[in-house]
This record gives sequence, C-alpha cells and structure tokens, in this order.
Amino acid sequence: MTDATSTAGLPGVLRLGGAPLPVLDRARLYVCGITPYDVTHLGHAATFVWVDTLVRVLGAIGTEVAVCRNVTDVDDVLSVAARRAGTRYDEFAAVRQFYFDRDMRRLAVRQPAFEPRAHCYINQVMRIAQALLDADRAYVSAGSVYFRGAAAVAGAGLGEGDAGREEAVRLLTEYGGHPDDPAKRDPFDSPVWQSSGSDDPAWDSPWGPGRPGWHAECAAMALSTFGPAIDVHAGGKDLAFPHHAYESAMVEAVTGVIPFARRWMHVGVVGVGGVKMAKSTGNLVLVADLVERYPGAALRLLVLDRPWARDWDFDVADLDRVAGRLDGLYAAAGRRGGSEAAEEEVTTALLDDLDVPRALRVAEEAGGAAARSATTVLGLV
Repeated sequence: MTDATSTAGLPGVLRLGGAPLPVLDRARLYVCGITPYDVTHLGHAATFVWVDTLVRVLGAIGTEVAVCRNVTDVDDVLSVAARRAGTRYDEFAAVRQFYFDRDMRRLAVRQPAFEPRAHCYINQVMRIAQALLDADRAYVSAGSVYFRGAAAVAGAGLGEGDAGREEAVRLLTEYGGHPDDPAKRDPFDSPVWQSSGSDDPAWDSPWGPGRPGWHAECAAMALSTFGPAIDVHAGGKDLAFPHHAYESAMVEAVTGVIPFARRWMHVGVVGVGGVKMAKSTGNLVLVADLVERYPGAALRLLVLDRPWARDWDFDVADLDRVAGRLDGLYAAAGRRGGSEAAEEEVTTALLDDLDVPRALRVAEEAGGAAARSATTVLGLV
C-alpha cells in the first residue's frame, strides 16, 4: 500500500525568492518587456535570459509555462525619440522591436506565447480607469484619470515616515511619475489615463483625448492575458517601484484578488564601474556589439553564473573567462556515461532559487549526463 504522505519519486518543488512556489502542470508568467525606443543593452537582456531560464527549469519538471512579455509602444520617451527621428511612434517602435527580437534569438531567449503591444489595449485601459472611478480609487482632473496611490507607496517598503516619502518622490521623479503635477490631489497619485498634448499620441475617451499611463498599460495587458492573478511577475529590480507597485495595486483594486502576483522575480541590475547601465548615463553595452566577438551562449553564461537577484558590474574581461569555461563545459558534456545522482543534483540546484553556480559546479565535476542536462536546461546549446 502506498503511503499517501510520501514524496519519494516526486519531482522537486521550485523555490523562488527564498520560498517554495508550488506549481502543477501549468504556470502563468508575466514579464515587463521593452519600451522600443533604442537598441538592446546587456542590462535589458539579463532579465529576459533569467526569465527564459526559469521557464526551461520548470519545463524540465513537466510544468508548461505560458509567458506574456509586453511591448510598451505607447510611452512619452518613445514619442520623443520618434519625433526626433521624424517618424510615427508606432513605425519607430516596430523597427526597434525587430532588432530586439534578433538580439533575443542570439541569446537563445525563446519567443513568448503572448506579446501584447500597448497600443492595442487602449480600450482595456479605459475600462480599468472607469472601474477605478466606480470604486472611488481614482478621480478625474484636467482631462486625466488619477489612481489614488498613497497605499501603493506605503506597501512598497521604501522606509518609514519622511524618509520613505522622500525616497518615493525621488523614484517617481526619476521614472517620469511627476509628483509635482498640479492636477494631482496627492504627489503619489498616478495617471491611469492622461490627457494628451498636440505632439502626443491620443485616443478619444470619456475624459477627453488622451493616452494610457505606463503602469495602467501593464495592468491592462497582464489582466487581459491571464486574468486576475499570475504565478510569477518578472522584471528588472529597478522596476519594483514605482512601476510594479502601482501596476499590482491597480489590478488588485479592480479585481479584489490579492495578491495579483504569487511571486515577484526582480532581476539584479547590471552596471558598469558601479553605475547602472542606462542610456542616460551613456554606459550602455549593446548585445549586438558583444555577439560580434563572443558566442551568444557565452553571454548567456555570463549573465547566469550568479544569483539572479544580485546586482553586478559588467567587465569585458569576464567574457574571455566565461568563453573558456563554456568550452570546458562542452568538453565535460562530451564525456561518456555520468551519474544519475549527479544529474538529479543539477536539477535540484536549479529548482533551489535557480542556483546556476551550484548546478555548473556539479556538471563540470561529474561530466557526462549531468553536464549535458545543465547545458540543455540553461539554454547553452
């Protein structure tokens, strides 16, 4: 008679963010994609490589993961870049999207099942705005609909009292949240729908011509694709506040389902010389440039050989080291035989918060089947 309480022979349970995340046959994963106004840099790519690896690891234990990776093609930064280039915002975005897709293929990041584009979800954003108004979680001012955001700030873990408020104001200012907007009743309120000027994209709405707010776009795309809850929401650590805090608060206010995301996967920020990689700092390291000199698998291994939530600095010298290590890993995979226990240990390591460094150490030492399993699941072949 089988002991119903025994877990012997069952596939492992994924730990993510330091806690178990039980999933069965299917899982829903939403990842914040790109705002296609520039070419892909390594900081962007790191998030998508880690998400693809999570999907591969879950697939190895029989879980089918539906991935939704949005495209924020309605955004003020994009509109400015398009005007500077003398073209429409949507045409400009489509060209940049082509280059992004090419870079993802070079890094063996697979296409998501769903890839919604913000400009196709205008009506859904308006419906979210109306639902928030009906629930008295938003108000109309100067042709815009503002979400009451104080609770989102309070739950963001930015600190207590004045220190927390000052940090929230700093981050809102950095990410275009305009806490000094005179139309707001509170600096922490956020536009669900914002009125458009003569140079902005605009759609008709009950509140006048306008366009969706950034956080509301992701709320609409995630909610429309997966419904009121998802298993994992991923994105760069720098998106945790304000973007993810406001997005999830809007969805939860509309649906009443809490939490919106069972787990957050905030991938560590990539820097150069201690400074975050960003266009504004002029320190971008472009994927397209790196793959001219190194295999895509080496770039992927460089990203993965560390804890996924840890910030790190790029140094081109590390790529030479990683390229050599990749050759050694392939040689280990070419050895005959291999221990079944070592192969299982690779899987166990990857299920333990995506512990790639540990999985690689086992694979390199054991060789054979363990190394073949590691290179396959990590997308290195």
